[in-house]
Amino acid sequence: MNGNKRLPLEIERKYLIRMPDVSLLEKQPLYMRIEMEQAYLRDRGDNSGMRIRKSTLNGKTSYKKTYKKSISFMTRIEIEDDISEQTWKDLLFNKDPDSTPIEKVRHCFMYGGQLFELDIYPFWNDRATLEIELSAENENFELPPFIEVIKEVTDDDRYKNRSLSYEIVNEEI
Repeated sequence: MNGNKRLPLEIERKYLIRMPDVSLLEKQPLYMRIEMEQAYLRDRGDNSGMRIRKSTLNGKTSYKKTYKKSISFMTRIEIEDDISEQTWKDLLFNKDPDSTPIEKVRHCFMYGGQLFELDIYPFWNDRATLEIELSAENENFELPPFIEVIKEVTDDDRYKNRSLSYEIVNEEI
C-alpha cells in the first residue's frame, strides 16, 4: 500500500442511555430518522468483519456493505461500499447463521457542533445507545443535556451491534 494513502478511520464513543424522549430529538438541528436493518457475515477471526445494511430515509432505501477492522477500542478501519438490492439479498441469504439481523431506528442530530447517532432497538423499551464520531480519540465534546447516560460502553463488546446480533444484553439498569 502507498505509504502516503490514509486508511478511512472511524473513531467513536458509545453510550448506553435511558430511552429518550423522541419528540426532543426531533427538535434538534439537522434531525434525521433512518430505519435500518443490518446483518453480519461470517466472522473472520482477525478483529475484522463485514456488515450489510439496508437504510431507509424519507422513503428512499439504500444498501451498503461495510468492512471494519479494530485498531483500538475506539478506532476502526471502515471501508463502505454501495451495493444493489439484489446483492443485499444475496449476502443476507449467506449471513452468519448464528446471528440475527438487527433492526433499529437511528435518530441523527447535531448538538454542540457535533453529530450524534442515537439508536433505538425493538428489543429494549428502557434503553438505547448513543454514538458520537470523533476526529481523534482525545477530541473534546459535550453530551446533550436531554440524554440520560447510564454508562459509557465504548470498550464493552457486548454493546457492539455485531454482538447484539448474537445475544441481547438485558442487565439491570
